[in-house]
Order: sequence, then structure tokens, then C-alpha cells
Amino acid sequence: MNNFLIAPSIIASDFTRLAHEIAAIESAGADWLHMDIMDGHFVPTITVGPLFVEACKRATKLPIDAHLMISNPDQYLEAFAKAGANNITVHVETCPDLPQIIKKIKSLGCNAGVTLNPATPSSALDAALPLVDLVLVMSVKPGFSGQSFLPEMIAKVEEIRNKLNALRSKARLEVDGGITVETLPLMYRAGADVFVAGNAVFKHPQGAGAGIKALRDAVARIER
Repeated sequence: MNNFLIAPSIIASDFTRLAHEIAAIESAGADWLHMDIMDGHFVPTITVGPLFVEACKRATKLPIDAHLMISNPDQYLEAFAKAGANNITVHVETCPDLPQIIKKIKSLGCNAGVTLNPATPSSALDAALPLVDLVLVMSVKPGFSGQSFLPEMIAKVEEIRNKLNALRSKARLEVDGGITVETLPLMYRAGADVFVAGNAVFKHPQGAGAGIKALRDAVARIER
């Protein structure tokens, strides 16, 4: 596998310089703009909503990767699609009828993603895997920025990659949480091909561009 994407998480950026931060990652070669949508109910933190997504969409040509860490996501799918989300990812824990939600996301013209909390077994996704465009594995407990990477999620990525391969699925396998130059290669080897990074990009001492380059270089060193 030599095709991978970097998706900086905008929640780690400086919101007082939002347009500048977005321009910096776009010019540095970011592939997607990741957005952590949290409602204060499914997860303790409250972050942003459709209006924020719409504002960012006007500031970038990057695809918007919206991760809905919210209860009752079916009520808000249309709003996020209209705001400009290209990918909409929902949690299996919030969707009693996951295949139906996936179909609805696709009917809105978006790529459909599914994810699960670290404690939820990958088998919870089995009914949805043949339908999805994207699977997201959380390598931290969702809801808090800056947590430590959970190494036990490497095996979960391997397991899901094997399932996708068995289905001959073209779905992307994304990872989010504690992704750094040290942990990205571990997830890359396990089969992930999209990497969400917040602090490793926006809090890099030399700026977001240097953060993205460092992540790409970490994979380049593996492939040499």
C-alpha cells in the first residue's frame, strides 16, 4: 500500500486564525480537512456544527471529512450534507439501523463512513462493511483532544483491514487519535490509509506545513 491521505483535524487549530490555518494545510498538501463534531451528549465535549462546516467549506477546496460524535445523527445528516461535508461518518453505537443510515448518507451525495469506540468490537461493523466508503478506527476514546494513543487499536485496524480485503472493498480505513510520527507508521503497517492528526500538524513547532511533511516522511522511511 503506497496511497495514503493526511487529514488534519481542524479542532486543533487556532480558531482566531482559522482561514490562515486552513490555507496553510492546503498549501502544504493536506488531503482532507477533518472535523470532529461533538454534541456534549454522546461525548462530553461540545465542538462545532453545520455553520462551522459551511464556513470552512467556503475557505478551502479540500474535501470535508465530518466525524459525527453525536446522538441521533440521522436528524442532522441533511444539515451537514448541505453545509458541504463530503464524507459523513457516524458511530455504530448511535445507529440502531446502521445500513439504513449509510444509505441515507449516500442519498445525500456524500461518502458514508462508520466508526466505533475503542471498547466496541469490530464485529459491530460487519453488517455495514459491504456498504461503506470509509471505516474510521478511533485510537483514543472520543471526546477529548490530546489523549495518548491506544496501542491495542493496532490489532483492530489489522482485523478490519482483513475484513475489507476479504470483501474486496475499496473503502478507506481511517485512524484518529494520538497520531504522530511515531504512531502513524504502526497504523500504516496495520493497514490504515487515512490519518487524522491534530496536534501533530497544528501544534508542530515549525508550523502546520512542517507537521504534514514530518508525517509523510514517517511513511517514506518505511517504504525505502
